[in-house]
Amino acid sequence: MTNKEIAKTFQLLADIMELHGENSFKIRSYQNAYIALRKLETPLSEMPREEIDAVKGVGKAIGDKIQELLASGQMAALEKYRAMTPPGVQEILAIPGIGPKKTLTIWKDLGAESVGELLYAVNENRLIELKGFGAKTQEDIRQKLEYYQRSLGHYRYANLEAEAKSLLAALQSALPEGNIALAGDVARYCNTLETIDFVAIHHSDWPSVLQQAGLSADAPDASPIIARTASGVPLRIFLCNPEEFGSKQFRYTAGQAFMEAFVAAFPGVDFRGLPTEEAVFQKVGLPFIAPELRDWPAAIELAQKNALPELLSEKDIRGVIHAHSTYSDGLHSLSDMAEYARTQGYEYLGITDHSKSAFYAQGLEPERVLMQWREVDALNAAYATTGHKFRIFKGIESDILNDGSLDYDAELLAGFDFIIASVHSNLRMDEAKATRRLLTAIENPHTSILGHPTGRLLLSRAGYPIDHRLLIDACAANGVAIELNANPYRLDLDWTWIPYAMEKGVLIAVNPDAHSREGIHDIHFGVCSARKGGLTAAACLNVLDAEEFGAWAGRKG
Repeated sequence: MTNKEIAKTFQLLADIMELHGENSFKIRSYQNAYIALRKLETPLSEMPREEIDAVKGVGKAIGDKIQELLASGQMAALEKYRAMTPPGVQEILAIPGIGPKKTLTIWKDLGAESVGELLYAVNENRLIELKGFGAKTQEDIRQKLEYYQRSLGHYRYANLEAEAKSLLAALQSALPEGNIALAGDVARYCNTLETIDFVAIHHSDWPSVLQQAGLSADAPDASPIIARTASGVPLRIFLCNPEEFGSKQFRYTAGQAFMEAFVAAFPGVDFRGLPTEEAVFQKVGLPFIAPELRDWPAAIELAQKNALPELLSEKDIRGVIHAHSTYSDGLHSLSDMAEYARTQGYEYLGITDHSKSAFYAQGLEPERVLMQWREVDALNAAYATTGHKFRIFKGIESDILNDGSLDYDAELLAGFDFIIASVHSNLRMDEAKATRRLLTAIENPHTSILGHPTGRLLLSRAGYPIDHRLLIDACAANGVAIELNANPYRLDLDWTWIPYAMEKGVLIAVNPDAHSREGIHDIHFGVCSARKGGLTAAACLNVLDAEEFGAWAGRKG
């Protein structure tokens, strides 16, 4: 090990001991060792033991630990504390600028045990309620976390969509005579991706084109061209001749399983040398299959039967069903959320602040529920008076408790227009426990919508395992819709289960889970994911107008 590596090991030991509230004198001694060792010019591996012990800030006890590291690359004291600390908490601790004190508060008071859980909590404005934190600190931590995740090389679709479209426009401007199109994962609206891909016609001076688009090239003369955006995102540009543009676009856009199924369905057919993607499908007599469906081999069979679904579009969505206000952990007031939804063209808002068990999110005690209801009534009356055809529905995101029951007693639950039932606590469950817990909630007569079914956070938390088929069947039997949580950190229900839900007649609610006015726009990402699963407008809950949604919500009353 190098001196710097050994020094950093002592820094980590000091930080992780501070995280566990250990003796401050020992912590300080390890911090001093870190400072002394990182400045040492002579390699510790070449120094006699007595010289190591004589280094200021070292001494015999730390010298023993240095010998341990030199011999094995590990330190027993550090491994002891690592075993006591969740890996995700260690990851947070390692991010520059957060430090052990904040990490301890995040872990113990907020309950976040991974970078993704912490970033999600930041986006729900939960850090500002912690002692020693505020809006400025929360924003600083957000930036540190986002930078850290970018460095890992995986991205959520929402983090790259705007950049991909901006780059496409910049490259089109630099290539006025040639075609270029998005391809790969970004063209298929994949939930997560590693690169931004393009297909483009050959050009004589790619270094100049890349420079005009603000890109730095790792391999400007290769095929594909390998480059990076100003923010460090990798991209590839696959090159071709004009007469084969469609063939290449199809090839580099289709997911692997789809492509294998497509080739198997048309053995011996030569798809080379076609100028447009439409020509690829025309060659075998198929209607055009949208790129977002090209992760789904079953789409080929549907195309053969001329039964491709007419995919849901953003303009089909008429209501915002899942949103939070300052009554719980939202950034904006109820009236602000409603007015913003109205000005964005929506016909209704289903306000769903957190229930009382979500204490970390200022969940509503019964008296505050009644207070909110009175405000909803007043706002609806004002809208009616002014002639605005907009309505607020009284909802709640009720925690599914450990035994599967819902927050609040039956009398209060009966007073809501609709209820989203979601798990927010005790997430570490096996499939049997998780499925039983959700099944109990689905069978509760007050449940309208099952919220984010697995509790996953993309790139951060896999979510608890569930028997999807059993739960979808239960939703069908009990008239419960399932949420596709459109928050780009969730996108849960996963798109792969949409076809089965549609087959069973279960409505999908594309819900933004908005914690601010701007969060309502996350509906866009939910629609992108829904389209991957072939969701139609007829199978989407919030395509209903206000009157229809009110009737649907009240059907259990």
